[in-house]
Amino acid sequence: MNLADSLNLGCACQTLEAPNLREQLETSPALAGLTERLAQSHPHLFSKSAVFLDPGVQAQIADAVAAIERVIALPAWRQQALARAPQIASVDHGPGGVFMGYDFHITDDGPRLIEINSNAGGAFLNAALARAHRACCASFKVVFDPRDQLRTLDSAFIDMFRAEWIAQRGLTPWRNVVIVDDAPLAQYLAPEFELARALFTAHGLQAVIADPGELQWRDGALWHPAWPEQPVDMVYNRLTDFYLQDGAHAALRLAHEAGAAVLTPHPRTHALYAHKHNLIVLSDDAQLAAWGVTEADRDILRRVVPATRHVTPETADVLWAQRRTLFFKPAAGFGARATYRGDKLTRRVWDEILAADYVAQTIVPPSERLVRVGDQTTHLKLDLRAYSYRGQVQLLAARTWTGQTTNFRTEGGGFSPVVVLPETDHPLQ
Repeated sequence: MNLADSLNLGCACQTLEAPNLREQLETSPALAGLTERLAQSHPHLFSKSAVFLDPGVQAQIADAVAAIERVIALPAWRQQALARAPQIASVDHGPGGVFMGYDFHITDDGPRLIEINSNAGGAFLNAALARAHRACCASFKVVFDPRDQLRTLDSAFIDMFRAEWIAQRGLTPWRNVVIVDDAPLAQYLAPEFELARALFTAHGLQAVIADPGELQWRDGALWHPAWPEQPVDMVYNRLTDFYLQDGAHAALRLAHEAGAAVLTPHPRTHALYAHKHNLIVLSDDAQLAAWGVTEADRDILRRVVPATRHVTPETADVLWAQRRTLFFKPAAGFGARATYRGDKLTRRVWDEILAADYVAQTIVPPSERLVRVGDQTTHLKLDLRAYSYRGQVQLLAARTWTGQTTNFRTEGGGFSPVVVLPETDHPLQ
């Protein structure tokens, strides 16, 4: 057992204090009262306990993200991924897609990739949360953020969006951003839209939070009522209609197809990264070898990506027999919706899976974190998310929970910052 495991399983220390969280969340007058509103509406969003990580595991996660990015850059990968996606995924104006999310479970043998998300939520909230935990005490700051990276994380985020703009628009002046989701104020992570808007505004951009129904496509441009004299420059896309197929998203679809607004992330991002069929290919060593993926990258993927298979009538009998070792996920799903542990399956649900498009992934049990709830301690499950941009990990964050899938309903659980411990030559017994 390494030091990180020992701390996660044996230390119920709490490093989050409300005044520190308020200071990090309410960074402008427009955000005043956000902390109190979150405490009322999202009581289990933030954990008071940090999650500890071995530096070797951090390096393995970074290597895995970089290796996957190299595979996805291959023409053969792009051909197979785009072939099964709607035509709009073939549109490529240059941007890569902000906030890729690589989700991992941590095992005794290192990290295992559970899924990839193309519009991963929570980065703004987790950045603020990490800074609040870091402020706990002087000694913790040295361990938590020895390179003082959290202080510059907002700059890294805005630079990422600026890079998306330049990839499509070059040096044309960037004036505004629309943060888009269906009924945005009703979304669970709506508070982070406010943080995003505040960040854009702080860097001299006009920014609004909008439902896609507020957007208009006319005269070859995308418009929002907030700016009647200038078209929309950029859309920070939080929709889960990944291919913009809903009629309510028609204006956004037309603008993206025409290249009239910079959309990030976009349909191509989802097709290349986040569709669950990609997990099947990433775990197919023979196919990767045939495409010329290097032995070094294939070795990384063999260790990190659990075996994943397509659920079809031809594989149904074998997968049903092996179901207790498998986790079933809808191929185009997100947010753990309609996912099932095989040992919990009924025949009725199995028939529904067979009638849909599902993948079966070898179960990788999550590791655990000891947390304090009132006067008691309890172990919660945990997973790690690596927020990245173009293969570079920007932020690690964790989620702690109890139940079959990740949630924000667990007392003592929620988002947790990740503390990468210093190197040590003395593993614990």
